[in-house]
Amino acid sequence: MKPARKRELVDEVRTVWRVSVRRACQALPVDRSTYHYRSKRSGQAVLMKRIKEIAESRVRYGYRRIHVLLRREGWLVNSKRVCRLYREMGLQLRNKSPKRRVKAQLRSDRAAATAPNQVWAMDFGHDQLFDGRKLRILTIVDTFTRLSPAIEVRQQFRGVDVVGVLERVSREIGYPKTIRVDNGPEFVSKELDLWAFMRGVTLDFSRPGKPTEMPSSKA
Repeated sequence: MKPARKRELVDEVRTVWRVSVRRACQALPVDRSTYHYRSKRSGQAVLMKRIKEIAESRVRYGYRRIHVLLRREGWLVNSKRVCRLYREMGLQLRNKSPKRRVKAQLRSDRAAATAPNQVWAMDFGHDQLFDGRKLRILTIVDTFTRLSPAIEVRQQFRGVDVVGVLERVSREIGYPKTIRVDNGPEFVSKELDLWAFMRGVTLDFSRPGKPTEMPSSKA
């Protein structure tokens, strides 16, 4: 039983029976030091707010991936603490999200690009060969120039394949500051996350159920 709950029980006994703290603790029994104890830890509101912000923008990230991002930002916090707060806020990662129940805040920090290589948009297109084999088309668009640095066609893509295309293109024309992507498995992969961190690139994830937040890379 948590100390807070024990203090509540002691207070209830004191109120009903009109006895001292010592007598109430003896009756339950509860150690008096537990009743008088008050946590000296600083408030965690700021940390909880940041965890929530990351979880809202990267909906496929569990507490372990969030912990990695927090450490990169300079937070001196261990994974157990992040896990506890993550669960207390009800942010457990679900394998399947219920349809048409998406709730997210409006994005007010997303400004239009004012120069080349400032913001790229990346998405997948689909096609099919005459024999029925399916193709996936990775398209990248600079949202300022509307030019496409890369259009890569393969039968399947993994996170490492996306990284390979980005690295090849970036070495030719420069690295972008931000890449806007959806929450597809290739874009939330550990490989792409690590590449973006090492290259100083921000991955700007669209909210679930808000495809209009992604500038179409097919334009």
